Amino acid sequence: MIMLSLFGLLFLLMFLGVPVSVALGASTLITAHFFADMELMGIVSHVFDGLNKYSLMAIPMFILAGSFLSKGGAAKRIIDFAKSIVGHLPGGLPISAIFAAMIFAAVSGSSPATVAAIGSVMFSAIKEAGYPQGYAIGTIATSGSLGILIPPSIVFIVYGVTADLSIGKLFMAGVIPGLLIGFMLMAITYIGAVRLGFKKEKPASFKERLLKFKEAFWALMLIVIVIGGIYGGLFTPTEAGAASAVYAFIVSVFIYKDLKLKDCYQIILDSALTSSMIFFVICNAMIFAHFLTDETIPQQITRMIMDANVGPVMFLIIVNLLLLFMGQFMEPSSIVMITVPLLLPLVIALGIDPIHFGVILVVNMEIGMITPPVGLNL
Repeated sequence: MIMLSLFGLLFLLMFLGVPVSVALGASTLITAHFFADMELMGIVSHVFDGLNKYSLMAIPMFILAGSFLSKGGAAKRIIDFAKSIVGHLPGGLPISAIFAAMIFAAVSGSSPATVAAIGSVMFSAIKEAGYPQGYAIGTIATSGSLGILIPPSIVFIVYGVTADLSIGKLFMAGVIPGLLIGFMLMAITYIGAVRLGFKKEKPASFKERLLKFKEAFWALMLIVIVIGGIYGGLFTPTEAGAASAVYAFIVSVFIYKDLKLKDCYQIILDSALTSSMIFFVICNAMIFAHFLTDETIPQQITRMIMDANVGPVMFLIIVNLLLLFMGQFMEPSSIVMITVPLLLPLVIALGIDPIHFGVILVVNMEIGMITPPVGLNL
């Protein structure tokens, strides 16, 4: 009865258009008040303890770093560098957009931020070069989704905090899948451009490539600082977020000089608003997760699945379909906070590595972000 009431209320509120974060909190509190013997003050205490986690501090830091770089001209320099390297190939402009998105993903941690930064420059350029509008949109939206897979990733941080896993290990697990997907996108774009007969651009000279590399050097160094710093043991992912925000500020204001100090107030304000929305989702999802745990709902679902003799492969197929469906309507952090408390006991019971499962989860989020009717990247 409690499980039926909780999920029935949750989906009813979402169907009525209530924001997911509010629906999570409201459905949990209503169910806890009317159908369960649970102290509401205990929920408040749990939420406070849950938000008081060191790892969560990385989220606003990486958001701020991405905002400084995208609004400070670093994104354009990254794009120019990418064009100088691969722009001469058939489909050079779309391939350059994908390459630039892979680079920007390694400094932003967010798919929408990657799409906004790359799309603001490359969308018009791809269209003006004679490519269909849908081709340009598809290229930028799809490559931008790498922002949550190639580390640093905000979704990996949320998953790591929810599942109590090492964020550094999650970041490391996302590198190879992110690069593979990026290179596969470039290969598919190249093959499509050859078959459709799109013209090639003039190759950049070695001198031009060196010049573009020098211009983008300070932006590219952020990748070395964040990834190299984490894996080299110089600092934790949270400290890497703080270092990236300070570094992005220095590069944008004092080195590239694309921003003035007075511009920083609005950038910090926008980043704070974005961060507050994410933390509001996390707060309500923690209420939801605490109630699930208190009522042993994940354990009940685990018993049902194990009694049905569902194997790891079939379980992962079902989860992939579920995540694809949810990704069409919800943003990644909400999906992670809803599904992980329910699915993680099953993942462990079936012998699936939670780090591996986290990568599967994030890849599904990527697909969801380019799938209508919502499709955040679109």
